[in-house]
Amino acid sequence: MRTLHGPTDHVVVVGAGLAGLSAALHLLGAGRRVTLVEREALPGGRAGRTDLGGYQVDTGPTVLTMPHLVEEAFAAVGTRLADHLHLTELHPAYRAHFADGSRLDVHTRPEPMEEEIRRFASAGEAAGYRRLRTWLERLYALQMRRFIDANFDSPLALLTPDLARLAALGGFGRMDAQVGRFIRDERLRRVFTFQALYAGVPPARALAAYAVIAYMDTMAGVHFPRGGMHALPRAMAEAATGAGAEIHYGHTVQALERTGERITAVRTDRARIPCDAVVLTPDLPTAYRLLGRTPRRAVPLRHSPSAVILHAGTDRTWPGLGHHTLSFGRAWHTTFDELTRHGRPMSDPSLLITRPTATDPSLAPAGRHLHYVLAPCPNTDIGPGTQEWTALAPGYRDHLLRVLDSRGLPGIGAAIEAEALVTPVDWAAQGHAAGTPFSAAHTFAQTGPFRPRNLVRGTANAVLAGCGTTPGVGVPTVLISGRLAAARVTGLPGGTPRPRRTAPAAATAGGGA
Repeated sequence: MRTLHGPTDHVVVVGAGLAGLSAALHLLGAGRRVTLVEREALPGGRAGRTDLGGYQVDTGPTVLTMPHLVEEAFAAVGTRLADHLHLTELHPAYRAHFADGSRLDVHTRPEPMEEEIRRFASAGEAAGYRRLRTWLERLYALQMRRFIDANFDSPLALLTPDLARLAALGGFGRMDAQVGRFIRDERLRRVFTFQALYAGVPPARALAAYAVIAYMDTMAGVHFPRGGMHALPRAMAEAATGAGAEIHYGHTVQALERTGERITAVRTDRARIPCDAVVLTPDLPTAYRLLGRTPRRAVPLRHSPSAVILHAGTDRTWPGLGHHTLSFGRAWHTTFDELTRHGRPMSDPSLLITRPTATDPSLAPAGRHLHYVLAPCPNTDIGPGTQEWTALAPGYRDHLLRVLDSRGLPGIGAAIEAEALVTPVDWAAQGHAAGTPFSAAHTFAQTGPFRPRNLVRGTANAVLAGCGTTPGVGVPTVLISGRLAAARVTGLPGGTPRPRRTAPAAATAGGGA
């Protein structure tokens, strides 16, 4: 593994989102002095928070899986997740609603899920689920060790016996077809393949290797932090400052000062911060602009679909909703074509509806409820541009409410007391390329060693982290990206929690990479 050369005593981390906070905690645990700079007034980045008339709204991800990765970050500075954060495991993890009126509770534990599938479909499908679970567990164990939790210096690093093992597991087939070897019911197949959209690829075209996301989502446990998802970055920031980090909020980075190939200082609109190394977590175009170099690629980056999100604070809720509800339309393959090929909003949308107040009522005023409705939509590279979305937004909001009204949420429009609609216009205004918060898609040419790397030629002491670089999009992978970035700085292998060596002085100790 290549690491940074020269001194790395003081590292400036640009961005206090999940990737930056993960990097900071692992760097602190390795004895580095760390300063974080964040343009917003609070930590979190995409996992932010806004107050909507007394409703506490998470502005980013709503699903937390693989909490052991969070535990590793806390352990790096000698503390525990439980000291900072209370997690509730959701049972069921999801509730799936289908256009034919059927419903399925998605459990992450094998016995209740097998029983639910037996009730929902048949004993044969329940047995198929057991085989699917075994396959996904093997796929996850192999990929996490070799292909996800790894810093790649060259595509040649793929040439190991594990590549042959991945092929033998069917990882280079198509996701939908491989899942179909185990379960035939189309509704069930949707539950275990829709996660391909997180990677920006339709299930029928996604590599089966991406089914590892389905493992994380439907088998590894889904959790919710007390205080909402924003409680996670808040807790990580608390742990970082407790371990000696300085965090400067309200600082927008304007330039990186350099001497030759080394960055010597980070300049914000409010301060100049000398440094020995830098971890950059903004979206790739911003990071490359600051570095003054965009790496050449044979094929331009292809971005994932975007999303329209309706945040709705209401005076009532609906009994059929779980904490997370998947509302599937009748159409399936055509909706993916609309998103990824034709550049049109889904005509028959499949939606993720999150009701955080089902688990934490304190996120809304007394007797009120908070709903988060996510509708995938094309990114602005292939779909409507930001000006078009400005005109489309009011009509699309009304369309979503009509769809929700017809799918078991009657009267939702009249029940709304406070709301906010987020479209690709807003994502673009936050600096997200192609108007999508999901960054570069996980096509084969943009995965593993082919994804934009976390080291950029021409700069000797900078590392990238975040969803645009290794290993990719999603809360678990972004946390890993921060740890992998820290490993590039420290030269310490990732994946093993390391307690702090001494009391706070260790956070400012010197030491080269």
